[in-house]
Amino acid sequence: MGDDVARHEFTRDDRTRYRTKVRRCLDVFARMLRESRFEFDRPMTGLEIELNLVDDAGDPAMKNSQALEVIADGDFVTELGQWNLEINVAPRQLNEGGITEFEETVRDSLNEAEHKARGIDAHMVMIGILPTLQAKHMAVDALSGNPRYALLNEQVLAARGEDLHIGIEGVERLQMTADSIVPEAACTSTQFHLQVSPDQFAAYWNAAQAIAGVQVAVGANSPFLLGKELWRETRIALFQQATDTRSDELKEQGVRPRVWFGERWITSIFDLFEENVRYFPALLPICDEEDPLQVLERGDTPSLAELRLHNGTIYRWNRPVYDVVRDQPHLRVENRTLPAGPTVIDTLANGAFYYGLVKMLAEEERPLWTQMSFSAAEENFVSGARNGIDALVYWPGLGTVPVAELVLRRLLPLAHEGLVKLRVDEKERDRLLGVIEQRCLTGLNGATWQARAFHRHYDHTSLDRPEALRRMLRSYRDLMHSNEPVHTWPTS
Repeated sequence: MGDDVARHEFTRDDRTRYRTKVRRCLDVFARMLRESRFEFDRPMTGLEIELNLVDDAGDPAMKNSQALEVIADGDFVTELGQWNLEINVAPRQLNEGGITEFEETVRDSLNEAEHKARGIDAHMVMIGILPTLQAKHMAVDALSGNPRYALLNEQVLAARGEDLHIGIEGVERLQMTADSIVPEAACTSTQFHLQVSPDQFAAYWNAAQAIAGVQVAVGANSPFLLGKELWRETRIALFQQATDTRSDELKEQGVRPRVWFGERWITSIFDLFEENVRYFPALLPICDEEDPLQVLERGDTPSLAELRLHNGTIYRWNRPVYDVVRDQPHLRVENRTLPAGPTVIDTLANGAFYYGLVKMLAEEERPLWTQMSFSAAEENFVSGARNGIDALVYWPGLGTVPVAELVLRRLLPLAHEGLVKLRVDEKERDRLLGVIEQRCLTGLNGATWQARAFHRHYDHTSLDRPEALRRMLRSYRDLMHSNEPVHTWPTS
């Protein structure tokens, strides 16, 4: 969710100063892009995973501050809801065993955190939406204690001027209102970071957008919300609606949502930051003392704090990132399309598929995005979220095809070739891409396993719906810790 903040009230002067400062940052950023002041000789990848805390029964455990105290690991931080945590994994290159290092690091950290959290009756679960959440958990007092979250909640609702309305139609139908952004905390995701050069950024972002629907379809893991079976990746619809600052009238006027797929292919990372400034008013108008132009002109690297903060309140599914490490600026594509889980190996398989595929698509002589409309990519994204691994998607040269067939016939070979170019070890390539292959052959990913397990309990026993969901989640939790990929989990 970004850095901590302390300010609680904003004046009109604050907003005027912030608008001026953001535009100054944008001008400085444009100059930096022209002068190529960026680190990309040894591009790094990064990983963040949002987690849920549950008690022994499988219900949400509102204990993230207590959990952080007993875990005592700086890689774990709070997230929006009191049942949320996030683990930030140190960046690394993918070659020379980098993916295996990611996997071992996450597994070791989760195992240790799980062991310590048990002492406060809390367990770690990697899942897109916690299926045992109930309406009573959606109250504002479920926000984490970090002042940033309360401030963000106030600003979103103030901008909207009314309660949030959430309506999702899938297998079943959900209609609800909320007087806070707590429903956003139900959305727990995995974020893959990929460092790129300024010249390459547009190609990598476009490639990531083009495959977003496929990613979501194959990796779907969020079929339930508040007891209802909805989309296979309900998190996509929920996240967009739970952070929507627009009233119905503004929607009718065409105002863009802050959770945004976008509306066009880009030619530069500048396009995205410029859209942020042009289309979206500030939610957190906090000004830094730094003058970015003075910093740049004396030969140092500006933090561009206002531009980064503003970017952090606009939730693109593939977000541009400007960051500074050891006084060296760099650019990243932050891929935010996928849910958490089901296991660490499933997560790293999703990562291998993503990194390998965007590598190949970004470097093709005839780019994919010159052969398909942006709206087709967005339609694929919605289809993948709604239907999961059973989705139909459009692909140039093939037309509308089942997503599993597309992955098996066309995309897995490309991903494999991309990982070869990234110098990923052969055993790692085969093992992780083999997980994606088997998901497509069996039709079984996290969302389909959850749905089948729930119906096994609910349709064929005397359990009521909440208890059937708890029973399913407890089985999920145990299987998650086995680190056996989800397509191997028993469904009967």
